[in-house]
Amino acid sequence: MNFRHLKFFVATAESGQVSRAATQLSISQSAVTSAIKELEAELGTSLFFRTATGMEMSEAGRDFLASSREILEKLDQAKRMAHKQSPVKGSISIAATYTVIGYFLPPHLDRLKQRFPNLDIRISELNRESIEEGLLSNRFDMAVVLTSNIANSELETQTLAKSSRRLWAANGHEIFRQGKATFEEIAKQDYIMLTVDEAAHTTMRYWSNSAYQPRVTLRTSSVEAVRSMVANGQGVTILSDMVYRPWSLEGKRIGTATTDLEIPSMDIGLAWRKGVEHSKAAASVIEYFNQTFLAPI
Repeated sequence: MNFRHLKFFVATAESGQVSRAATQLSISQSAVTSAIKELEAELGTSLFFRTATGMEMSEAGRDFLASSREILEKLDQAKRMAHKQSPVKGSISIAATYTVIGYFLPPHLDRLKQRFPNLDIRISELNRESIEEGLLSNRFDMAVVLTSNIANSELETQTLAKSSRRLWAANGHEIFRQGKATFEEIAKQDYIMLTVDEAAHTTMRYWSNSAYQPRVTLRTSSVEAVRSMVANGQGVTILSDMVYRPWSLEGKRIGTATTDLEIPSMDIGLAWRKGVEHSKAAASVIEYFNQTFLAPI
């Protein structure tokens, strides 16, 4: 047993699916599956029950999850202590979009603060167009954005993670009975359209590759509104694993399914102006993200 086993186990337990854990860790599904099988073999017990909708933890799995989290937290604390006397100081201005701030950035800001206690990190939430303008005018040192939305040739991007998009529907919805959901069947359902961070534009782009169109009954910038309406059976949607939670604020369950047509992933990463000379502070932040997401596990 090693830290890799524990890391993969916790990611699977928290996401409920091997595919989502693999996306979060930026590794293959087979690597996650193998690690869990090795861990179960060493412990001599099943940690999960494999179901049609994902991975349900066994009683032994729930008990082991608490211990695994504690071990990984101790390891993280030890790493923070090792970086406590980091000489990096100064300030850095980082822009981020709504989705990135809400579902990706907060834990990394905490770790950056622990690693670089003398570094002043200033965060601004803006839409993509304003972020691109700010990077080109040197108002921001860098940005953490949906790199899949960036097409400006004057900017350099570095993708850190890819989040798969899937169909969301109320748990037990009839659309799950056929396995993969077809765009033909999805088009017959009421569709809840998320609009924040150009989600609606992206949605219509991949729908245009099918012979169908979504029957949109509501457009909203609120992820929680989408989550609640889907969980209550008022419609379906297609969104990324990064913003997925298996329950709504009311505690109702949401299921997911893959689709018959390929949907592009939502890619998250860094952006900066091409040719810019990074400060020591900016280079240190980039190095942190590279080590976290791109270094071999």
